[in-house]
Amino acid sequence: VSVCVVYLYVCVCVCVFRASKMDLRASIEECSMALNLALNNKFSEALDLLRPWSKDSMYHALGYSSILVMQATMTFEHKDIQAGMTTIKEALQTCQRCGSNTRRFPSRSASDLCPVCLQVQEKKLEEMHAEICYAECLLQKATLTFIQDENMISFIKGGIKIRTSYQIYKDCQSLSNMSQGVGGDSEAFRQFEGGVKLGIGSFNLMLSLLPARILRLLEFIGFSGNREFGLSQLRDGAGSHSLRSILCVLTLLLYHTYVCLILGTGEGNLVEAEALLEPYIERFPRALVKFQECISAQQQWRQIHHLCYWELMWCHSFQQQWREAYRYADLLCRESRWSKAIYMYQKAAILSMMSEEELKTTGEDVVELFRQVEGLKQRLAGKSIPTEKFAIRKSRRYSSATPVKLVIPALEMMYVWNGFTIVGKRADTTESLLITIERAEEQLHPSEFHPDDQCLVQMLKGLCLKYLGRLLQAELCFTQVLSSEKLIRYDHYLIPFTLYELGLLYKQQGNYVKATRFIEDAKLNYKDYSMESRLHFRIHAALSSLKGSPTNSP
Repeated sequence: VSVCVVYLYVCVCVCVFRASKMDLRASIEECSMALNLALNNKFSEALDLLRPWSKDSMYHALGYSSILVMQATMTFEHKDIQAGMTTIKEALQTCQRCGSNTRRFPSRSASDLCPVCLQVQEKKLEEMHAEICYAECLLQKATLTFIQDENMISFIKGGIKIRTSYQIYKDCQSLSNMSQGVGGDSEAFRQFEGGVKLGIGSFNLMLSLLPARILRLLEFIGFSGNREFGLSQLRDGAGSHSLRSILCVLTLLLYHTYVCLILGTGEGNLVEAEALLEPYIERFPRALVKFQECISAQQQWRQIHHLCYWELMWCHSFQQQWREAYRYADLLCRESRWSKAIYMYQKAAILSMMSEEELKTTGEDVVELFRQVEGLKQRLAGKSIPTEKFAIRKSRRYSSATPVKLVIPALEMMYVWNGFTIVGKRADTTESLLITIERAEEQLHPSEFHPDDQCLVQMLKGLCLKYLGRLLQAELCFTQVLSSEKLIRYDHYLIPFTLYELGLLYKQQGNYVKATRFIEDAKLNYKDYSMESRLHFRIHAALSSLKGSPTNSP
């Protein structure tokens, strides 16, 4: 009897032990389920699924912390940032426990491991997965570090975490390459490989966007970026059917539809973007519906509504439907904490485009709105945000007792966000913008700002003419701006930006030598102007696209 009791006790202990553990495969499957819930706007359900194992399973910890960190970066609320930071610290500890025998966590050198061991030892695979999860958690912690304390020390701490994460990914890539053909066919290994491709691909792609002078500095401390390699890694990851395949897809979509627009020349690969989306249309039916329907799809995270408001504001602005654009700009001003200064300036700029009669129906005081902008500025790593600095400087025209109105400020902001590359694809919309710009040109009045306003109007007019195919007229507009360089008193950014646009015009004409010369002129001969870093990103993208182009005499 005593033997039977002992035996039953042992069996119960074994069952309890097994119930308290979750193997790698099961944890990845549950994390995949949670990811599907999150992508279908079911955030609470996703958290409920992940929470019970968030301190015992590396993937549950990663998934749980990812959702809370995303919430913190959207709300900028102190309590959410603190909750996210607490959770991400716990997730890092969980990954360390799962990685148990690691000599240093981050990672060990690939040469320290015998590839043959990887074939049969599940524990080694768990350690490899733990390192990938740890690297992803480090990136999340770096993000929260940047926004938690807006000073240079936090910026440096975040940078160190990013570098550590990058080194882990490089080590894991070496492990992945070593293991090819040596036990590299298991499902667990394919999931590990998917994580490597997401990390290495994203790092290479994003680093490749940096201007050469910044990239040279980063290469000195171990970073490197190859755009084509990064894209190829992400494409492989997108087709791998791993947990992270959808994340590779989302990264590629973000690059083609947003990053190329804001930090490049606006030449994203929309064909590839549509092809990437197609397999997910049935799985995530709400991903392609109208923005208004996305807003009604969920009420848990109103910050996602703000992303929709931002896009809707621009959709209506592109079509000069100022009343509707104002509606969404006003919602952003009242609800979002991301950049109150930008939202207030954008709202005032949109109202400035309305007729006096229409403006009265809103009950808004445009002058007062512009005067509020400067008091809403934020700092990141002790520095002002460039777009906020731009908005503040422009809004100072309203600080005097007799303010001088800005000229077509909403269209100027449209250019700042590279919106003309979108509008330019529609001739009717571009023609409508051109009419508005020419009307503003006729209404210019003499003032200390007149040369600046005249140059702004000419640059935007030249852009519209370029997209309408009237290239000679566009060139005349751009050269008129350049000939007025010494007359500009405040908006000195107009000269290097116009040189850049003229360079793109020559590229469009096939004159690559002249295009390169003008773009290099903007890069090398101007500094300390508004939005300088943004232009350098665009210049880097433009010069990269010109490399290998056939030479052409001026």
